[in-house]
Amino acid sequence: MIHPLLPNQLQKTQETMRMAAEFILRPISRKYDKAEHEPPVEMEQLNQAAAAQKETGMGDDSVKSMDLKGRNLWAVISLEQMCWGDVGLFLARPGTGLGNAAISAVGNPDQKSKWGKRWASMAITEPGAGSDSKNISTAAVLDGDEWVINGEKIYVTDGDRCDCVVVWATLNKAMGKTAIRSFIVEKGTPGFSVARLEKKLGIRASDTATLIFDNCRIPRENLLGGKEEVEMDADAAKKSFGGAMQTFDNTRPMVAGMAIGLGQAALDMTRALLAEEGYEDNFGASMGQQTAIQYELEMLEAELEAARLLVYKSAWMMDNKMPNSKEASMGKAKAGRIGNRISLKCVEICSMQGFSEDHLLEKFSRDSKILDIFEGTQQIQQLIVARQVLNKSSADLK
Repeated sequence: MIHPLLPNQLQKTQETMRMAAEFILRPISRKYDKAEHEPPVEMEQLNQAAAAQKETGMGDDSVKSMDLKGRNLWAVISLEQMCWGDVGLFLARPGTGLGNAAISAVGNPDQKSKWGKRWASMAITEPGAGSDSKNISTAAVLDGDEWVINGEKIYVTDGDRCDCVVVWATLNKAMGKTAIRSFIVEKGTPGFSVARLEKKLGIRASDTATLIFDNCRIPRENLLGGKEEVEMDADAAKKSFGGAMQTFDNTRPMVAGMAIGLGQAALDMTRALLAEEGYEDNFGASMGQQTAIQYELEMLEAELEAARLLVYKSAWMMDNKMPNSKEASMGKAKAGRIGNRISLKCVEICSMQGFSEDHLLEKFSRDSKILDIFEGTQQIQQLIVARQVLNKSSADLK
């Protein structure tokens, strides 16, 4: 769907990415849903399409010149359209991972130059630390000119296929969140191994790995951002952890955009299946002339559009150097929830066709749940919003 509020450049991005989603992702969607852990080799075509788009004027260089300075809004819209095609395949696309957002957010110029274009996953979650990031136990100890990392990370998206991993670790467990830093660990580094790949409900085309760090040694300069002091004043400590957490302000709008794309895909497919059965979509009719199904679909469309505008706003704020923690969490919470709700309701509306593997609706419903979970659950987003609205610190409102 071309959005009327977007400038022409971004409308062209929507068109290009939608075509890639429809003609590259959709045809192989079921294939890689069934062939879990098999790398989707066709995704290289998508990289070639992106390269062609850059040559024709919609690459990173041209984004800088947009009236909205829209690098992040451009990314959100691109992800929205790609995930209209297939969420798992988009996540499996070689070249960009969640770790790249961390490098972009807090990396120093040398790190951005060296690692910014490498495929970087992000490793935060542990068996004993999920949403509560400050309880991370993976440890990093400075030994001469090297950091020694020990610990286990779980549910790492693209953890097996990536080039490097941004690993969150603590310099001193007793100091809580103020001692947490992020490190860049290259694949193939001794002491770094992939323990297993998870079998999942959805996004099966994307690998989700458990990583082990056993006396893994990395160069001192691989500390992301370069802030290695543990003993620092309260303001400096707060800013150091805040730098790591800033990653989420960057990535939450992206994940929210993915949820919007999936929700739109489910609605579009539902309307198409209903049309095949002779159902007339009398859009815009009065309440008394609407069927129950039509009313349901229109309410879902309205909720999805509200989420879309909120997410676009959070990305626009990021592009314009405005603090967006509240808006990023609001958008992620609403988009994740409504994307999941839409996909499940569409399966219900379409009955047996919704559950059948002859169509992708049931797959959309399976893929949707992770978009409501990763980059922060509903409960975490609501907590962040409450702190912002009430002007409370994390210590005041837990």
